[in-house]
Amino acid sequence: MASQETGHAKNVANFEDLISFCTGYGASYNPAKDSIKLSALRSLHSEANAKTTALNTAQTDWSNAIGARELLFKPLSKLITRVINALDSSDVPATSVENAKTIARKIQGKRANPKDDSALTDPAVSAEDTPKNISASQMGFDNRIENLDKLIKLLSAQTGYAPNETVLTTALLTSLLADMRAANTAAINTNTTLSNLRIERDDILYQPETGLVDIVDGVKKYVKSVFGASSPQFKQLSGLKFTGQKK
Repeated sequence: MASQETGHAKNVANFEDLISFCTGYGASYNPAKDSIKLSALRSLHSEANAKTTALNTAQTDWSNAIGARELLFKPLSKLITRVINALDSSDVPATSVENAKTIARKIQGKRANPKDDSALTDPAVSAEDTPKNISASQMGFDNRIENLDKLIKLLSAQTGYAPNETVLTTALLTSLLADMRAANTAAINTNTTLSNLRIERDDILYQPETGLVDIVDGVKKYVKSVFGASSPQFKQLSGLKFTGQKK
């Protein structure tokens, strides 16, 4: 993605060079087609440049949101282990403890019973006969939030769960849950903004006929018609490379 993004920026930068060359031709650059007149080219460059700048800002916002979410969720599994240990040592019915452990395993992406990998190392078992193990993990951010909510509700219903450690209390867990929801929403929203800006940028650069790359083709053809295929003017423009959108 990084090299492709660089390609988009290079198209915009080269377009500015093309406008500068055409401006330098003075009165000789006088196309009849509105879309390749200097005023239209300058307007298109301004729009493309503004969209590229907005996209760079959105990329930073998205990266920051993703990093903040990762940082918030990273300690969750270890925290849940502590919570379950506290619950297990509290005056709480065994059935409630087991229910909490089931939810905890989902938050941590663990199985109730570890999968049997013996067949994977047994030379007598062919690859075709190796059982396909389906992950029991529910480690998506939405799933972990949902299961943490379930665990908090279960803990809140247990009068015997009253840990002295503040970080293990349902009040702190509820606060953490709210922060996780907010961080997840921020990551989702910044991704949406980034995605939409990419679509808008791509329309400006690559829309057939009206996009920057197709407009460049029209400019080059016009300059070729005015000055000739072997002219230094046409060589100036033909030396500017513009890449189409990768499918």
